[in-house]
Amino acid sequence: MTRALLVCAIVTGVIGVAACNPAEPEAPAHPDAPVTTVTPTARADLPGAVRAVVLTARPGMIISEAELKEREGRRYYDVEGRMPDGSDIELDLLETPSGWKVVETQRDLPWNRVPDRVRAATEAARAGFTPVRVIESTQADDGSVIYELFAEGQPATPVLEVRVRDGQAEVLKEAWPH
Repeated sequence: MTRALLVCAIVTGVIGVAACNPAEPEAPAHPDAPVTTVTPTARADLPGAVRAVVLTARPGMIISEAELKEREGRRYYDVEGRMPDGSDIELDLLETPSGWKVVETQRDLPWNRVPDRVRAATEAARAGFTPVRVIESTQADDGSVIYELFAEGQPATPVLEVRVRDGQAEVLKEAWPH
């Protein structure tokens, strides 16, 4: 291999490795979305305090994967797993001065299982829109539910979020903080 070719191969490899660095910030897909640094965390490397909070909140959950996310001065762990009944679930934990706290419990739902009031609010906001993915996020602090609605070709950031609180559905004007 010529020296020029070797240098090109090394530079290309370095650029490729740098592009795959999982601790680098993700550029937000939506202009209002905050920049988030994501660090994949192996199940075995999940801090004991995080694991304890998860298993207290969801006894019997089998943890499959986790990510540490840092944005706007906050640190979160997204912990995914499966419940004994076979359902998939994700818990989002926020680091607080008193320790890790579950702030959201998430699951994917098919569009046809989303409550009618959410579907009606979505239709009023974006006539004819059918999301390709729906995440139902139950908020630990007040029990409200955020429905994150994703469009084809935009898997990173929901194009619409609908909050249900006290039986009323409202389309959010700003991205939900968690």
